[in-house]
Amino acid sequence: METFAFERLHHVQLDVPAGSEERCREFWGGVLGMAELAKPPVLAARGGCWFRGGGYEVHLGVVPEPSPSPKAHPAVLVTGLDALAARLEAAGHPVAWDDGFPGFRRFHSADPFGNRLEFLEPDREV
Repeated sequence: METFAFERLHHVQLDVPAGSEERCREFWGGVLGMAELAKPPVLAARGGCWFRGGGYEVHLGVVPEPSPSPKAHPAVLVTGLDALAARLEAAGHPVAWDDGFPGFRRFHSADPFGNRLEFLEPDREV
């Protein structure tokens, strides 16, 4: 029997409305500081945009009527959690702190389209 191994998460796909690429750039590139990637031409024709930061990618794909999930979300390990929270809030993206994950400090926020995002950092006191 052949074996396999997971290496790492490559990307997360989130839904965005048509024509929202500039707002995506403002949030993912501007607020979060991720680098925009050039999409392959066959995929660029579909709209949306891609970003990379910290070893993973976020692909923002256009759908006719995006409906963000109230629970589903990518969770991103960060350093400097408080600085990120301040940066998001300063840009008009509220954060909701949650102490329900032992060993980590974390909060949830959302992109401009309501896609839920979790950011967490190991608790230094553990």
